[in-house]
Amino acid sequence: MEDCPPRRWPRWGYSYSGMAYDEQLADEIRDRLDPGAGEVTEKRMFGGLAFMVDGNLTIAASRTGGLLVRTDPDDAAEVHALPGVEPMEMRGRKMPGWIFVESESLAGEADLDAWLERALAFVATLPPK
Repeated sequence: MEDCPPRRWPRWGYSYSGMAYDEQLADEIRDRLDPGAGEVTEKRMFGGLAFMVDGNLTIAASRTGGLLVRTDPDDAAEVHALPGVEPMEMRGRKMPGWIFVESESLAGEADLDAWLERALAFVATLPPK
């Protein structure tokens, strides 16, 4: 069966090729999530491992080695201008407030910290689910 294109959500009828998410990246996210931020849960989604805070999808270790990050849609112009960032699409439709960060843009610990802080700051504005 044909694989999904990288950095795009699968179309109906496609299946993942069995590639696992980056477990080291998932461990680093897990280690950095502050229990004071809210109830943190993990769920396999989109071929990766997603981290939810108070029921709101926040960040995910992607099956392609990068990150899926939830951001404030009002900050889209600023966020999309950053290196290694691509807007997310699902079935050909842009997903406001969601970006993909390429693994090459996560070279240092400060890079991951910055994306996690941005995601947590936005999710903190949402009501718990």
